[in-house]
Amino acid sequence: MSFSKNRILVLIAAAGFAVSANAQSVENGIKMYNYKKYQTAEQVLTPLAATDAKANYYLGLTLIEEGNLAKAQEVFSKYPEDPANISGTARVAYLNKDVAKGNQITSSLAGKSKKKEWQQEKYAADAITYTTGGDVHQAIAWYKDALTKADEVMTHIALGDAYRKIPGGGGDAMTQYETVTEKDPKNSLGLSRIGDLWYESKNYPAVGENYDKAKAADPSNPLPYKAMSGVFAAAHKYQLALENIKKYYDLSDKTLADKIQLLEGLYLAQSSCEAAKLAEEMMRNEKLNNDQTIEVTGVLGFSQADCGDSIAALKNMRTYFRIQDPSKIRPAMYIEYGKLFLKLGMLDSAGVYYTRGIAGDTARNKADIYRQIAEAFKAKKEYRKSAEWYDNLIKANPETQPLDYFWRGCMFYYANEYDMAVKTFEEMENKYPDAPQGAYWHGRALAAIDSEAKTCAASPS
Repeated sequence: MSFSKNRILVLIAAAGFAVSANAQSVENGIKMYNYKKYQTAEQVLTPLAATDAKANYYLGLTLIEEGNLAKAQEVFSKYPEDPANISGTARVAYLNKDVAKGNQITSSLAGKSKKKEWQQEKYAADAITYTTGGDVHQAIAWYKDALTKADEVMTHIALGDAYRKIPGGGGDAMTQYETVTEKDPKNSLGLSRIGDLWYESKNYPAVGENYDKAKAADPSNPLPYKAMSGVFAAAHKYQLALENIKKYYDLSDKTLADKIQLLEGLYLAQSSCEAAKLAEEMMRNEKLNNDQTIEVTGVLGFSQADCGDSIAALKNMRTYFRIQDPSKIRPAMYIEYGKLFLKLGMLDSAGVYYTRGIAGDTARNKADIYRQIAEAFKAKKEYRKSAEWYDNLIKANPETQPLDYFWRGCMFYYANEYDMAVKTFEEMENKYPDAPQGAYWHGRALAAIDSEAKTCAASPS
């Protein structure tokens, strides 16, 4: 008898452990969904969905996020009496632009809510909040009523999300998210949402503070790293942006979209060799659509140019300029293309693309572009070409700095065009009489003309 009792107790304990483990797995799958790690969520939830309605619901939501509406509808239909899965069918209806059907399902579902049954209203409201076409104000009313029955964290977050969809709703959204973090100071999802709101209002110190809290609350949450990368990129702090996007990538599902974001981060931070390597891998191993092919080809070509592989860069940049919509090619890209031709000694082509870059730049002051081009020719010891571009710079921007006049004159000097050098340094002396370089190089140019010192023309200078 004692043996039988012990055996029964063991079996009961084992069953309890299995139920607990299953529940933990479901919650982990939901967490992956909330953290937008959809591939991982699908892997976790798929084996659980056959016996767990909640797992099935979140599997359907994951399929929606992956763009598979038909499969999501099929999944939701496996639990036709479950409120969550019923709301899933409403989401599919809204996403299929069938607003009337979506409204019918959500109204019917919310109508079944009773004094102690709040989930029907919450799920009905979710179907509206996370799609388009439904009445967001109705969703807000359902959330509020649900909260009078159960003060539940995810309902507060969803209510905050709903408020963000209406004009001027940011303050009410913040109240809901802060309610979550007051209850649970380490709720990483709530902290991330607060960071999102501050980002939208451009309060960047508060953005960093809350995303840092979200990172500390759950180091496995990739969302704050992705968001902070965007913050730093917007501020042109590309190295810091790259640090965060790399951390995001490590925590992500490493989907094609994740790889493209990492590639963009590498390119903007001028980690050219890493960017070229990743772009090559993506071209070789990923199924890129047309737009992705164009983007990756461009990053590959420009990165190879910076990394020193000029021949491969020319091949890929030629492809990029051929397949890209001309309206999407920025003037700076033509400048970079011109630099590559210059590096390869193809001076005529370099001039063509430099000129095209200048023509397309709408900035009133183009001094920096002219200067880049002039310095590129200078580095190649193409002094006559360099002088021409410094000349273009000064004609376009007469009030430019003395150093530009100096280099225009020097380039003419090293190109053995001493008359043009003299003219330039005379102009520099008149414009900047306190700059001694003008007088000195004026003298050198005159001395070069009077190389046998017959006229002593350089003596006054």
